[in-house]
Amino acid sequence: MGSEILILQYLLSGITKGSIYAMVAIGFNLIFSATGVLNFAQGEFVMLGGMIAVTLSFYFPLPVAVAGAVVIVACIGCLLELLFFRPLRHHSILHMIIITIGLSIVIQEAALHIWDEKVRSLPYFTGNEISSVKIYGAAISPQVLWVLGTITVSVILLHIFLRYTLQGRAMRACSSNPEAAMLAGINISNMRTLAFGLSAALGALGGCVISPITMTQYEAGAPLAIKGFAAAILGGLGNPMAAVAGGLLIGIIEAFSVSKLPAAYNDVSAFAILLLVLFIRPHGLFGSPSGQGVREF
Repeated sequence: MGSEILILQYLLSGITKGSIYAMVAIGFNLIFSATGVLNFAQGEFVMLGGMIAVTLSFYFPLPVAVAGAVVIVACIGCLLELLFFRPLRHHSILHMIIITIGLSIVIQEAALHIWDEKVRSLPYFTGNEISSVKIYGAAISPQVLWVLGTITVSVILLHIFLRYTLQGRAMRACSSNPEAAMLAGINISNMRTLAFGLSAALGALGGCVISPITMTQYEAGAPLAIKGFAAAILGGLGNPMAAVAGGLLIGIIEAFSVSKLPAAYNDVSAFAILLLVLFIRPHGLFGSPSGQGVREF
């Protein structure tokens, strides 16, 4: 019975971590689907969401602080697209990747000057750090339920937006066939800006809900970007919904590797599985060999 509880505890821990990676991976996929850009500054959106929400929480109630952080970071994402990616959209993919890495460094340095090196966190949305919910003997923090609920609601709302709204269908059309979308009168540039704004908002929301658990500081974005990118690749780049499966898989692998490997090898195990999968299925677990995964929104 003790081993069963331990396994469940590892599973719940892995699902929690995987949900965080999935939020970042969805942002990666949204931007890649709409623009073809791999945005390695996606992790900084998560960091900014947490830091801005902490600052706003000193002046406003927690729900208002979280909502304000999401809106502000979404505006920052749109602004980055307008200032950097739209004028340079004809450059090579390698140039665009370098630009996103440079932006990540700039955002980190700006956050360092604004918030210094201190580690900050939002208060628990419900309960506190010592309260827990029991599930068949395994303990889970109430904040974890907020994380799981947020990723579930986000995925459902994103699916509804992309499937059943005019803007969502236009975004899908731009990602599937930009030339045909342009001939149909769709403003591709605006759709790309919208994709950046949505991915930034998702990242900021993720940063807010994980802040009470993981804390946040100016350099927290880069590790999340790496794990989120791995989740996006593992699930199948170009398919945001597959990013959830990729993120959960990486989180669960990391959680269970703790019981068998030293903590220093925690990251190695997840990336070893990623490389193995890519050797067998270069397009990821749920991606399409033809790169048409985006049509499965």
